[in-house]
Amino acid sequence: MAELKKGSRVTGGDRDKLAEDLKKRYEGGESIRLLAESSGRSYGFVHRILNESGATLRGRGGATRRKSST
Repeated sequence: MAELKKGSRVTGGDRDKLAEDLKKRYEGGESIRLLAESSGRSYGFVHRILNESGATLRGRGGATRRKSST
C-alpha cells in the first residue's frame, strides 16, 4: 500500500486504489482497526471507505447477550 501522510486528503484514483486494497484485505479477514493502524488512517475513515467500496461489513465480535432458556 502506498504511504499516505496522516490526515492528508485522499481523492480520485488514489482513493479508488486505497479503497480496493482495504476492501480486499478486509474481506480477507483483517479488522477495521488493524486496517486503520496499518494505513495510518482513522477507524472512521476506513469504515467510510469500506462502505463506499461496497464491502459487506461484518457484525461486531465478542460475546452476545441472550436470555437463558432455563
